Parts: sequence; C-alpha cells; structure tokens
Amino acid sequence: MRRVIALILAATMLTAPALAVESVSTSASAAILMDGESGRVLYAHNADERRPIASITKLMTALVAVELCPDLSAEVTVRQEWTGVEGSSMYLKPGEQLTMEALLYGLLLSSGNDAALAVAGSCCETVDDFVAEMNETAARLGMANTHFVNPNGLDDPEHYSTARDMALLAQAVLAQETLRRIAGTKTITIAGRYLANHNKLLWRYEGCTGLKTGYTDEAGRTLVSSAKRAGQELIAVTLNAPNDWSDHAALFDYGFSSYPRTLAVEGEQSWLIPCGGSLGRFVAAGTGTDIFYPLAEGERMSVEVSLPERAEAPVRAGEAAGELICSLGTEVVLRAPLYYQSSASDDRAPKGWLARLFGM
Repeated sequence: MRRVIALILAATMLTAPALAVESVSTSASAAILMDGESGRVLYAHNADERRPIASITKLMTALVAVELCPDLSAEVTVRQEWTGVEGSSMYLKPGEQLTMEALLYGLLLSSGNDAALAVAGSCCETVDDFVAEMNETAARLGMANTHFVNPNGLDDPEHYSTARDMALLAQAVLAQETLRRIAGTKTITIAGRYLANHNKLLWRYEGCTGLKTGYTDEAGRTLVSSAKRAGQELIAVTLNAPNDWSDHAALFDYGFSSYPRTLAVEGEQSWLIPCGGSLGRFVAAGTGTDIFYPLAEGERMSVEVSLPERAEAPVRAGEAAGELICSLGTEVVLRAPLYYQSSASDDRAPKGWLARLFGM
C-alpha cells in the first residue's frame, strides 16, 4: 500500500518578479523557448517543422566528440582531406598537430568546417562512422525529427532538424561542463590562433552562456543560445531568422519575466514513514535537493507525494522511497524520486554471542 499526500503550489516567487512580457514573436520560420532545467516549453512556433540547420549541427559534433574522445589533451595530426573545405574555417594545415581541445574551440567559436572534419575523423575510423554516432546520439536524446549526413552542417536534403530537437540537444550540451565552458568563451588564443566567438549575444545579452550560430543560403540564419539569471537557465532556438539577435533577446526577456523559476519543494522538507522492526518508530524521506519549476502568474501546480504506508527495517539512507509527482491541470509535468533520509536497523535480527554477553 502507498499513501499519497496532495499539496497545491501557487506561482509564488522567491523574489519579486519583473513586469511580465505579455507576448512575444520572432522573425523565425521556426522557434522555441525552453526552460533548461525542467524542459518546459515556454514558447513555440513551428517547433516540429524539419528544416536545414547549418552550423548549429556542430553542437552535436562537439557532444559526440567529448563522449567518444574525453581526453582533450590528445594530439591530432591534421590530414589533407580535412583541409580546404568550403565555408567557415579555422584554417588547419596538413600535418599540423593540435589538441582535441583546440579543435573544439575552432569548431564552436570559429565554426570551422575543417575543425568538424578533423574532430570526426580523429574520433572514429571515418567521418561517416562519426556521423552514424551523431544519429545514434540524436535518437538517444529523443530528437525524433533529426538526421545528420555530415559533422559541419553543410546543406544536404537529408540533413535536417527542428527547433524542438535542437533545444533537446542544447540541454545535453549544457550538461557537459567542458562544452559549456568552450561555447561560453568570447575569445581565446589557442594553437597559435586568435579565435573570436561568432555568437554576439555573449556581448549583447546579460547572462548569455552560449551556444552556437549557423548560416547557409538554404538554411538562412540559425541560432541556438542560452542565458541564465537568478538560477534559471533558458534555451532559445530560431531557424531561418533574419533578426535572430533581437529575437533571442526578446525570447529571453519574455521567459525570465513571465515564467520565473518557482520553488516547488524544498530539499530540507521531509515526510515521516512508520517503520516496523526497528527501535526507531519512523524513518524520514525527501528529495534531498530543491525542486524548481517555471510557473506563470496565476498558475497553480499540484504536488503529490507517493510514499509507502509503512517501511520495514532494515532501511538505509539514500535508498529509493517513493516519488514526487507535479502536475499542471491534468498533465504531469515533473517527476522526482524521493529517498530515505535516515536509516533504521532491524532490531529483530538474532544477535551474536558477543552482543548478548555485553547486552548490545
């Protein structure tokens, strides 16, 4: 048997929210704004429409690279076939040696198409093998409307994604501290090169943390960006957006003001569960960490705490105890595990002769 404790959480903010931006629009053919922590979509326009994506492809190239080749100090010798590629470049030279870290900076700051080939070709036997890994990773991340045919984003009818899928990719990239650091770097001198990030939002928008620009004639201007304020990080994606800098600033302003990060459950909060077989009558359970969710003014979240009616010793702190279920209306929007926060020994267990002798 399990017991369910129901709570209601109104949109009460930790700090006074800024004046909400009532609506937002963009110049993009497709766009999305997502809360990075919860994954809640705060704005969407044609978010599932498949489109060419240009160099924001390189976010997947970078993610697969750090997963396959985590030693960023490893040196790569540049091959002839990786150089002279069309489009943006970090100007690699055949026979040149540089680290994987330098290649990733060239990939994400300079948007080097040559860097993309070097990363792919050095992490796998062939570039095609690396692209296969990109598609496998996309499937794992739930990017159901994405397919890659190259690591750099050059136009191809079979190379496409959606605004929603690219936001999912951005979540995964931001979870990698190495990629977060690189994509958020404005300028760097590395491998004898001065590299400047193409993402002007790093200079123009307060709190911008990344991520990647793109452009081809077919795709138009594409942009994946992230920004963080008051502990809340938002992800914006626009595809074919002539005014992308302004679009992303407007999206972030809308998200931060209209859907601030709201505390759903405090990490210190706990619930007591009767415990059988132990001298202690109860054990405590809770999340152990604060749980947040973005809520607009007037929204009310129901929080259900699902725990066993009774626990039986032995119980160890850190073991799974139940689940926290958060809903908006009839839709479940967040699930979080609950853990035992205290232990209980089984006092019914037979004791050894030494314990009985000393009354232990």
